[in-house]
Amino acid sequence: MESENAKKHVIIIGGGFAGINAIKVLDKNKFDITLIDRHNFHSFPPLFYQIASSGLDSGSISFPFRREVRHMKHVRFHMGEVKKVDTVAKTVTTQFETVSYDYLIVAAGTTNNFFGMNDLRDKVYTLKSVAEAIRLRNEILDRLERASIATDHERKKQLLSFVVIGAGPTGVEVAGAIGEMKRYIIPREYPELKKEDLKILIVEGTDRVLRTMSEDASRHAYEYLGHLMVDVKLNTTMVGYDNNVVKFADGEEVYCETLIWTAGITGEPIDGFDKSVYARGGRFKVDEYNRVDGYNNIFALGDISYLEAPEYPRGYPQMAQVAIQQARCLAENLNSGKFDKKFKYNDKGSMATVGRNRAVADLHKLHMYGRPAWVTWMFVHLISILGMRNKLTVLINWIWAYCTYSTSLRLLVRPSKYPYRKHWDLAKE
Repeated sequence: MESENAKKHVIIIGGGFAGINAIKVLDKNKFDITLIDRHNFHSFPPLFYQIASSGLDSGSISFPFRREVRHMKHVRFHMGEVKKVDTVAKTVTTQFETVSYDYLIVAAGTTNNFFGMNDLRDKVYTLKSVAEAIRLRNEILDRLERASIATDHERKKQLLSFVVIGAGPTGVEVAGAIGEMKRYIIPREYPELKKEDLKILIVEGTDRVLRTMSEDASRHAYEYLGHLMVDVKLNTTMVGYDNNVVKFADGEEVYCETLIWTAGITGEPIDGFDKSVYARGGRFKVDEYNRVDGYNNIFALGDISYLEAPEYPRGYPQMAQVAIQQARCLAENLNSGKFDKKFKYNDKGSMATVGRNRAVADLHKLHMYGRPAWVTWMFVHLISILGMRNKLTVLINWIWAYCTYSTSLRLLVRPSKYPYRKHWDLAKE
């Protein structure tokens, strides 16, 4: 007979903010933990746009899971993509193995939501992973180089036509980063091009940019985008994209060869769960203890979880702070062996940067903008990155870029082809 004091096995799907923080707080004397992730590293999504704009190298904001848990004898990392969960047998199956659990924590994050326009998946550039950020960086650099040698002026402008769909923090930040390249980099390093050749348009379906932030933050962000020569189109929704032409609901059409999609996110359903456990956006319905609807031993954290509250009737925001606080709350409940601590989100504020000395921050009743907000944004993001080496590397890059208005990271490096691996097909199934 199994001892009541035997350690329970916890499987955590996803090594993002929620997964990593759950590992740190769970009692090592009570639980053995297996972390499963499709990648072998933790990354920092708020800075993906800086990879795309050549501001940072991907290694500066990524940290190997195995290095993070090397001193945690109760934690094991397994790389794999979860294909199925058997809630009766209590197993998780990836393309490589099947692992049993006592408790299951789903912290898998979300993917891009194309709102029914699924043909966009193969046509647009997205920013939900390090690989996607590198792909966009290569595309931007490739277009700058091709435009530099183009002899036809009209073709130059076509190559340098960028449209960003969605004016949330990611959309505003990537549009601002390209705007900084337009304003500062092109005059210095691309003498064959004129700033006016590069066209950047950001499109938002509501009446202001950064809709989830204060009106003051939205107004300042709108002004900063103008400073960086980024055009803004509000109250406009996109309905299609064919032959390099973006079509909008009002009938207007805009030519664009690089369409960047930041308009929405959705969860990816996991085989083995009934459709009834999912709420809007493919998110797991959870209670105040983050238990998935209908289960006592399965939990969901972060972007993939859905919990309504009086102040959040559409569910808690899909932000890093929510994920971190949910993970710590759940871990404390599991450690105590009883669920007596309900999750309550402590909103510490939100912020976004548009460019050098151009940022906005809503910190409780304090609204900051300009250089103070930009310095605050830098500090908060810097301390949130895993690894001292990464923190120092990012800080040095930021200082260098601030002093020189340039970066040495604009390297167009495309991956070379290498031998086919059979398990690639298994990962897609």
